[in-house]
Amino acid sequence: MKSNPKHQHRARWFAITLLLLLFPGIAPALQSDKDQPIYIEADAVDIDDRNGTSIYKGNVVLTQGSIVMTADQVTVTQHQEQTDQIEAIGSPVTFQQDTDNGKGTIKGRAKKAEYSANGETLNMIGDAILIQGKDTFKSDRIVYDRARAIVKAGASAKGKERVRVTIGGKK
Repeated sequence: MKSNPKHQHRARWFAITLLLLLFPGIAPALQSDKDQPIYIEADAVDIDDRNGTSIYKGNVVLTQGSIVMTADQVTVTQHQEQTDQIEAIGSPVTFQQDTDNGKGTIKGRAKKAEYSANGETLNMIGDAILIQGKDTFKSDRIVYDRARAIVKAGASAKGKERVRVTIGGKK
């Protein structure tokens, strides 16, 4: 009997969701960061006011409160003079942010990162890794909701990458 790929996908997501509910490692990100201004440094920038986009190139460093993101290129899209979307690409893009409850710094890296300023979610795509303390998520795609401390991993663009989770030991 052949198994239905749609059911396999649902079963995989159910298992991942269950694992994430049982995984207490990820702490909420520092809430005051979202109210801080965003600073960007780069070797060059191309600004298109008509389309509301700015493309920063070369050794890009983006900071907002405790958030530090580095990338080769960052595209910032604004809507009605508000930062709407930030897309970073690099080899790799790196991300770090302090947590609210003193559980340390959350660090991550991927080939591409998409950050929704309003939704407070970070989509990490391509060889994505998210680390807090001794706990590690590895997948081709990780979605990290910073405000609610929710991580979803899997749903690879290739469809065959498995999620790898390491829950730290006492050493």
